Amino acid sequence: MNIQRFNAPTAREALAKARHAFGDGTLILSNRPTATGVEVVATGEETLSALDTPESFADRSKDQPALRRATLPSVPETSTPVEEDATQLAMSTLSFQDYVRERMLRRRHESMTGPTAAAGQEAAPERTPKAAALPGPRQIEIQAPIKVTAVPKPAPVLAAPHAPALSQGIVNELHAMKALIEDRFNTLTWLGQARQSPIQSNLMLKLIRAGYSPTLARTILERMPEEMGATDSVRWVMDILERNLKTDAATRPIHEEGGTFALVGATGVGKTTTAAKLAGLCARTHGPASVGLITLDTYRVGAHEQLRAFGRMLGVVAHLAHDRAALQDLLNLLGNKKMVLIDTTGLAPNDPRKRGMLDVLDLPGVNRLLVLNAGGHGDSLDDVVSSFKSTGAQQAVLSKTDEAAKLGPALDAIIRHQLVLRGVTMGQKVPEDWEAADAAKLVRQSMRSPAKSAFDPKPADLDFFFTPASASPAGRLDA
Repeated sequence: MNIQRFNAPTAREALAKARHAFGDGTLILSNRPTATGVEVVATGEETLSALDTPESFADRSKDQPALRRATLPSVPETSTPVEEDATQLAMSTLSFQDYVRERMLRRRHESMTGPTAAAGQEAAPERTPKAAALPGPRQIEIQAPIKVTAVPKPAPVLAAPHAPALSQGIVNELHAMKALIEDRFNTLTWLGQARQSPIQSNLMLKLIRAGYSPTLARTILERMPEEMGATDSVRWVMDILERNLKTDAATRPIHEEGGTFALVGATGVGKTTTAAKLAGLCARTHGPASVGLITLDTYRVGAHEQLRAFGRMLGVVAHLAHDRAALQDLLNLLGNKKMVLIDTTGLAPNDPRKRGMLDVLDLPGVNRLLVLNAGGHGDSLDDVVSSFKSTGAQQAVLSKTDEAAKLGPALDAIIRHQLVLRGVTMGQKVPEDWEAADAAKLVRQSMRSPAKSAFDPKPADLDFFFTPASASPAGRLDA
């Protein structure tokens, strides 16, 4: 017999291949789904015509084992061969197809139930399809694909391949992506709530226009009580800012408390002038002999002369220290002074000389006093505070408040980094242009409506402030 197997992604394509091979007299013996599509077993009508001749039975008997291997390659040949039945009678196309399907079903069932059940079923007589006259060549039509419902053979259980371990970099990226997605969803949720509350939206715009960071503004407004009026909400926000702006109002002023202070900070923030103002206040209270002045600024031209000029005005001698040993000797020499002020070189946060200067100041009893420019940008102030921040409580002085268009960025940095504000300076008068740190006054000054600026956001711009992922504020916010 000329029986062939055709494989294609779809049944239509498999039938087309069979028809191309056998022509109009194509007979479909079986079809079944496979892992790659559909498998069709077909033959031509001339194959069935050969069944009518007695001499073809012998040849067909030789081909029957191959037919079984072609149609059922995975089924063991334990049953009665098909050729023993085919030699007894000639079958029509439909009868032959029914017979093949029945044999396939029986073989699959036997392979599933085991050899014992198979032996019992073999003992039972097989049902032989009823013989019918073989139709002529023109009476045979191409049969549509016949779906065979068979008991599926269980697939062998394969051991799951060992999943390759993910690298730490990929794991870190997945965690970062998860945090980013959570932050974006939280942002959208918060913005939706803010739009439903006009008071909250207006306060957000007011804080951002005043120079406060979106991080601090959002942290404060998230804790604001619900159903609060416009006036009460503004007062509540200002109270929260005052409560979290730490000052030395509960202690003695710095010039009365005394001690050894090294003024550090970026270039041009007014460290030398601030040192002169503190020296003048201490000299006015305890006398010129109670103050000692030291400068480490050997880079800036005329730095020593500037501090010496301020010292002559106050009646105080200014000393120069070139290294750590010289500074230690001068501190021992001025150990009986009420206040010793050390003026340092102004350095950028990323300046490689900064580490060496801070090592020189790493001496017992030397406190760092960070001088911040009130008119600085928020990002620049954050960078300076993080660079010069020391262990323990970090003390700071806010300088040049008269030159600042907005005090919000400076107060925001002081609040988020939990600095203790020891004083405020403005102008060049020594020592008059010095004020004690008053939290209420500074917050009210920062919340005043400034002149309109191109940098002020609009209500539609709120999304741009909260779409990027924002870090949690440093320290703890008291609300």
